[in-house]
Amino acid sequence: MGKILVTGLGGFTGAYVKSSFESKGYEIVGLVQSEKDRRGPSDIVCDLTGYESVVAALRGEILEGVIHLAAISFVAHSNPLDFYGVNVIGTQNLLEALRETQKNLKKVILASSANVYGLAGGESGISERTPVAPVNHYAISKAGMEFMASTYFDDLPIIITRPFNYTGPGQDPSFLVPKIVSHYRDGEKRIALGNLDVSRDFSDVRDIAEMYLGLYESEEKSRIFNLCSGTAYSIGEIVEFMNGIAGYDAEVFVNPDFVRKNEIMILKGDNSELKKAIRLKPPIAFRQTLTDLYQRTA
Repeated sequence: MGKILVTGLGGFTGAYVKSSFESKGYEIVGLVQSEKDRRGPSDIVCDLTGYESVVAALRGEILEGVIHLAAISFVAHSNPLDFYGVNVIGTQNLLEALRETQKNLKKVILASSANVYGLAGGESGISERTPVAPVNHYAISKAGMEFMASTYFDDLPIIITRPFNYTGPGQDPSFLVPKIVSHYRDGEKRIALGNLDVSRDFSDVRDIAEMYLGLYESEEKSRIFNLCSGTAYSIGEIVEFMNGIAGYDAEVFVNPDFVRKNEIMILKGDNSELKKAIRLKPPIAFRQTLTDLYQRTA
């Protein structure tokens, strides 16, 4: 098996992608932001926002493929300019450096986001044919990254993925699901949340990692795929799951400060194109994901 570069290896998703690919015999080398993010001695510390540093980091490496996960992904990140510097310019630097230094790449997978669909929603599920209509800096940066990356389709074997919501052990508690779970783990009896009727398509991060592996080993290129479960759960349903897992009923109240204006009530993905491209394993049940989060087991 060849060597695969995973950018953002020190992040939440990277650890699971590393585990999934290594289980099939691939050699994983990480491209990480700082020394503290290293997961192994061969990992490369590099600032994606500096083109020359990316070229220097990749020159001399012989890669079979690349999984590009590195991004500013927290929508409420304080500096909007960071979204564009990392998500767009950083990706452009990487692709240009790959074109210059690598000659026999099998696959380059870029992580975009379902946020590019903006206010689209509904019961039927959002497909890849749904028009892109981003409404915040994070989503705009990801949409821009996609358009930029498409200009490299003739030069590199690129797949762009649009993950919907996913979670699992190790996710930062600033994200909604681990935040809810942490309240129960701490034994809190009264919990403030936003609109309980909002529904989102949640996957387990371990399933997402397997989707990346499947797409990497597929013959697909120059395409965009949704990564999702095709099932939406409301915040209220998550609370009910957690009541059962934790063994007590928390008193939940709606804090108006947590209710977003123009909230999309149902955001569910259509994964039919993904199912045509790869063989999906039976997904991990969402209650099991929540249980593992509660018990902090991977």
